[in-house]
Amino acid sequence: MSLLNRSLALALLLIAAVFVLWEGWVRWYGVPVYLLPAPSRVVNTLLERPAYFVEALMVTLGEALAGLMVGGLIGVIIAILVSLNPDLERGVMTLAILIKSTPLAAIAPLLTIWLGFGVLPKVIITALLTFFPTLVNVLVGLQSVERDLLDLMRVYRATTWQILIHLRLWLALPYFFAALRVTAPLSLVGAVIAEWTGASGGLGRIMWLAYSNLNLPPMFAAIFLLSLSGMGAYTGIVWLEKKVLRWNG
Repeated sequence: MSLLNRSLALALLLIAAVFVLWEGWVRWYGVPVYLLPAPSRVVNTLLERPAYFVEALMVTLGEALAGLMVGGLIGVIIAILVSLNPDLERGVMTLAILIKSTPLAAIAPLLTIWLGFGVLPKVIITALLTFFPTLVNVLVGLQSVERDLLDLMRVYRATTWQILIHLRLWLALPYFFAALRVTAPLSLVGAVIAEWTGASGGLGRIMWLAYSNLNLPPMFAAIFLLSLSGMGAYTGIVWLEKKVLRWNG
């Protein structure tokens, strides 16, 4: 068995052990379902209304993907502009940190009031949550070029844009994928946070309705789907990184 297969088997074994202990603890102590439902109850809830949960999952995934693309694009563009003009770094990073430090739980209701219950507030919240890690990682990658490589490019009289396209961007790719490993699962969290403030669909809406009615099985079912989606997003990014960065191995 390869190292990867052993790691996967160990991870699955640990997850299974947690669910078995969870199930046994709930049954042994008779924990009320309105406090903590057993995993079997959560799975039954999913199986009873699969279309309902899948439809909500698709809504949340769409919002998360749109926000991830917008936030990532903005982060990359700003990082490139700062790398081309280092004098901008202090001002840009100060503003970025200010945005990052602002609690999204306070911004999300305002965006819902201003923009309604549609997709746009969810995309904006997700973009705000994901652009900062992208900005920081890509900027570090663009600035990580060794002096010898820069001198070599200048010997060949490469322009600033040629250095950016043929050197800096390539060296920044591993940093970009490192950012995606963080922001891809994080985008799902951003979408759900925005849905909690008001939405016509999505896993966040299911969770809010379940919380309001103390009906925890649907809430945990939505959490399960969200966790699986996050793990799937992370695994997909790792796979794509290996395919794209073969030269870096």
